[in-house]
Amino acid sequence: MKKAFQHSISIAMAFLVLFSTFSFTVDKHFCGSFLVDKAIFSEAKTCGMEMEASTEDSCCSNEKVAVEGQDELKHQFDSLNLDQQVFLSGFAYSYIYIFEDFSKEIIPFKDYSPPLLVKDIQLEDQVFLI
Repeated sequence: MKKAFQHSISIAMAFLVLFSTFSFTVDKHFCGSFLVDKAIFSEAKTCGMEMEASTEDSCCSNEKVAVEGQDELKHQFDSLNLDQQVFLSGFAYSYIYIFEDFSKEIIPFKDYSPPLLVKDIQLEDQVFLI
C-alpha cells in the first residue's frame, strides 16, 4: 500500500513539473465582436474579410495570449529573502517533529532499586488494602 501511494505521488509530482514548465499560445480571431476561431499552438483561421494591412478601419482583429512556463527549476536557498528563509526553516523544523513519538512514559526513578525490606510492615500491623 505504501509503495503504491509513493508511486502515485511521484507520478503526480512529475506531471506537476511537466505542466509548470509547459508554455503555449492561444490565438483568437474576432470579426467585429464575434469570435470566429481560436487555436492553441497554431494560427487561428480567419473569416476571409481581412483588408490590407495599411487600412486601420478593418472589422477583424486577432488576439494572442501567451502563457509562459517556468524556465528555472532549481531555486537556491540564498536567493530567498530573510522572511522566506525563516518561514522555511521553521516549517521544516516543525514538520520533522510532528511525527516524534511522545507515547513513552517517563519514569524518573527507573534506574534506582527499591529499599531492602527487613520485615513486611503490612503483615505485622495487619493492615491490608481492600
